[in-house]
Amino acid sequence: MIYSKIPLAQTVTTLCKTHHIKHIVISPGSRNAPLNIGFTHDDFFKCYSIVDERCAAFFALGIAQQLQDPVAVVCTSGSALLNYYPAIAEAFYSNIPLVVLSADRPKHLIDIGDGQTIKQKNVFGEHVLYNANLKLDLKDSENGTPDNELPIFKNLENKLERFLGLQKDIQSYNESEIHDALTVSKLSLGPVHINIPFDEPLYETTNELSINPKPFKIQNRTDKVDAFEIKSLIDVWHNAKRKMILVGVMQPNSIEEQWVQEIADDDSIIVFTETTSNLNHKDFFPGIDKMIAPLEDVDFKALQPEVLLTFGGLIVSKKIKAFLRTYKPEHHWHVGLSKANDTFFCLDKHIKLLPNTFLASFLPQVTHHTKSTYKATWLAVRQKRRLQHDIYLKGLPFSDFTVFNSIIKSIPKSSLLQVGNSSAIRYMQLFKVPKSIEVFCNRGTSGIDGSTSTAIGAAVGKEKQTILITGDLSFFYDSNALWNNYIPNNFRIIVINNEGGGIFRILPGNKNTDNFDTYFETKHHLTAEQLCNMFGFLYYRADNQNHLEEHLIDFYKESQQPKLLEIFTPSRSNDKILLSYFKFIK
Repeated sequence: MIYSKIPLAQTVTTLCKTHHIKHIVISPGSRNAPLNIGFTHDDFFKCYSIVDERCAAFFALGIAQQLQDPVAVVCTSGSALLNYYPAIAEAFYSNIPLVVLSADRPKHLIDIGDGQTIKQKNVFGEHVLYNANLKLDLKDSENGTPDNELPIFKNLENKLERFLGLQKDIQSYNESEIHDALTVSKLSLGPVHINIPFDEPLYETTNELSINPKPFKIQNRTDKVDAFEIKSLIDVWHNAKRKMILVGVMQPNSIEEQWVQEIADDDSIIVFTETTSNLNHKDFFPGIDKMIAPLEDVDFKALQPEVLLTFGGLIVSKKIKAFLRTYKPEHHWHVGLSKANDTFFCLDKHIKLLPNTFLASFLPQVTHHTKSTYKATWLAVRQKRRLQHDIYLKGLPFSDFTVFNSIIKSIPKSSLLQVGNSSAIRYMQLFKVPKSIEVFCNRGTSGIDGSTSTAIGAAVGKEKQTILITGDLSFFYDSNALWNNYIPNNFRIIVINNEGGGIFRILPGNKNTDNFDTYFETKHHLTAEQLCNMFGFLYYRADNQNHLEEHLIDFYKESQQPKLLEIFTPSRSNDKILLSYFKFIK
């Protein structure tokens, strides 16, 4: 086996292996050469080379999103590290374990005008769960004095003994910091940053390890149920005739079917599910905006829950946020291991358990289902909304709305669906997605950056057919994502090209002016065709409903290349069709 000669590099790679961090996404560089040598010469690691650090970090995030285990990204010193920041922020708010391993220059070379050097220590601030700033290995200079600590060792007789003692302390400190950082990332599901200073020479190798890390106990996540806390909720639950469960971003199969059915059988509970919740039942309420957009004040009061129980991550629907902030529940309980967001300004309980663990402890103590017409009333409303939805679609001109309707019906069963932010995920909320399809979106920061890179990483991590539905601006913004040698042949991209940021036409504002077109909507006339030629994608183009239906027949079939379908919709009518939809279903 080949190792870097630098003990610190050996320590990092060895402890990553000890912690079972298998996937390593490397952006080529020089200062990180000691790490690259260690990772790429050990068959335990699956290494990827991604040049663009922003794409690399989102690619790693996509893998970690699917595995729910830490994935490492490795970069050289300087501004390379800063390009990780968007993905770090997304990982922080989406509870995705990401490990940043940044090579750095020694402390004495910082801020003296040396090249490719910035202040890397704690550079991600409060957007990481742990900052580990490792210490440089000591080494002997030509005269036998440790050159890192020259002032300390002058006139001392036992230079070597003191030197070895200091190096032992540094080694112990570094091992402890690395272990703590990796443990936090795994147990708390979030990003951590390990900053690693290396002095030259960087490329020397050896066939023997010079380190022997002390054994660390690898911890696993455990849920500790507080029986008293659970019991304290029961009386409130029994007495409430209007209970609402709102489910945000959640991994598929997070809740066992028996608890799903138990909830569905209770007439005093309605369950609002976002597309990203991956939670389905025939009596639940997907399509939140479709459900509540037409409501009047008297309806909102009837819908207002006494108890709101929330699971999962961030909520897409602005309408449900506005509703619950205005018509606050008496109690809001959030269940989840990490932070509880007081989204509706009435949070009074954070239960730090996985949703399934909570339900398995809580529901058996619910002795009876409270008599209520709450669910039945709103199921009837839901049925009316769905009928109006179907009527509106009939005869509708080709537009974003009809395109999403066709796409969702076409997606193969058991696919992994990644959705871009802005318009794409909001349109998805209006349609029922089949139960067998797993849905993901970067909703932590809701940015358009990195959606394509994340989807490619997810396809690699999950090893099943993955489809990305994205808008044109998001796609072009992250076009370097296609500069990637690991894209599976069954990967598919659908780009809705309405020649700009269509969502801004939906928002209030003075439209159809040069100022709006340039500085808000960002009009353009770009297409993805040349990018597909350059990066080896099969390209399909649809300008109308007939083209779209024809291409969708062939689009998902097996091929020797990934495929991209670009659908051009009329930018000047999409907003009118969507806004008219909410008026129509009312």
